[in-house]
Amino acid sequence: MKKIIKLIAQSVGGTDEDLTKISINRAIVLLSIPMILEMVMESLFAVVDIYFVGKISEEAIGVVGLTESVMMLVYSLAIGLMTAAMAMVARRIGEKNPEGASVVTIQAIILALVISTLIAIFGVYFARDILEIMGGSEQLINDGLGYTQVMFATNIVIILIFLLNGIFRGAGNAAIAMRVLWLSNGLNILLDPMFIFGIGPFPELGVQGAAVATSIGRGVGVLFQLYILFNGKSIVKISLKYFRVIIDIILNIIKVGAGSTFQFLIASASWIFIMWIISNNFSEDVLAGYIISIRVIIFTILPSWGLANAAATLVGQNLGAEQPDRAEKSVWISAFYNMIFLLVISIIFFIFAGPIISIFSKNPVVIEAGITSLRIICAGYVFFAYGMVIGQSFNGAGDTYTPTVINIIAFWLVQIPLAYFLVRFGSHGVYWAIAISESVLAIICIIVFRQGRWKKVKV
Repeated sequence: MKKIIKLIAQSVGGTDEDLTKISINRAIVLLSIPMILEMVMESLFAVVDIYFVGKISEEAIGVVGLTESVMMLVYSLAIGLMTAAMAMVARRIGEKNPEGASVVTIQAIILALVISTLIAIFGVYFARDILEIMGGSEQLINDGLGYTQVMFATNIVIILIFLLNGIFRGAGNAAIAMRVLWLSNGLNILLDPMFIFGIGPFPELGVQGAAVATSIGRGVGVLFQLYILFNGKSIVKISLKYFRVIIDIILNIIKVGAGSTFQFLIASASWIFIMWIISNNFSEDVLAGYIISIRVIIFTILPSWGLANAAATLVGQNLGAEQPDRAEKSVWISAFYNMIFLLVISIIFFIFAGPIISIFSKNPVVIEAGITSLRIICAGYVFFAYGMVIGQSFNGAGDTYTPTVINIIAFWLVQIPLAYFLVRFGSHGVYWAIAISESVLAIICIIVFRQGRWKKVKV
């Protein structure tokens, strides 16, 4: 027991151990615990945020859901950059080349600044059009336009917090990434009710206050990340001498990141389509119930991404150290642990769906829709556990092409047509389309991963 406690304390406190040489189980623990705790805070924020927004109105929940479904496009770019940088940094660290990792970091930051500026200009100008296209009512748009504009205007903090935490993970500094999200999301949770309801000296901004709180929280997190990178308290360090544009590296980041971005865009497009189907075929109460259930699902899915990210880091570093078999074994062990975790969660959700959804709304229609969505979607959890870890492991190897193709099959050829067909049977038909497509994705991932082509990718 003392050894276990010591190992947990070491993982949370941060470690400089060579993850390519210690036992795989030890490496998974050292990486996954801070990554899971990092994602726990992210998922806690998602639930608390929708709780406070739900106190305003169903329309407020709707505008958050519609905006976030479009913001998934921004997240796609952020995750693409993060995946490319994480894979390249992990490979450089595995090769014992920390300076090369620092150079990659700077080029990724430069690219992020350019992309975020373009997104801000487009998103703020077309915010009303975006909500109209997504099926928002006139009242919903008038009440929530400010929320959408703030989220697009401050997208730089979203992109950078994703990107820089991915770099910390790739370097094996998972504890630093954990502290960043605990700081940023903890501040976000504190500020949410202040700005939404106008508590104390803060202005009452309604749903727009949720966006302001999010932007401030993540902005502080980014400042902390930059302090760590400049202050030299991580394996990856940056200084002014690295601030120059290196076209070859930027092109390599774009090459690797494009696959990951498109991969996530495919899933995001499917997410947007599902949201569009529900908002255009059912009442705003049903939409609110679905959005609440998704936030609850995120509460458990995000910690699972901690294990998936740990596997991705181990794949990248072990491939850099020329140990492909060890990389593969790390993935299977991580996926098994993830499957056990999500199996337990799915049982809990099925039994306690009613009390869980009732925390966020007292509207019987919202509660019924949320319960149905939660129970059906979590039916695919056991399969999804493997798909999540293996898909992220492809990315950790720098093979972003393979999961992109798999996502096209699972989301565009299975989920979207199936949801479009099953919606005629009610909203539960849409939820079954989600569960079935995630299971298909996992099965394909397992089959392709066993073929081993990902071991030969160079980044």
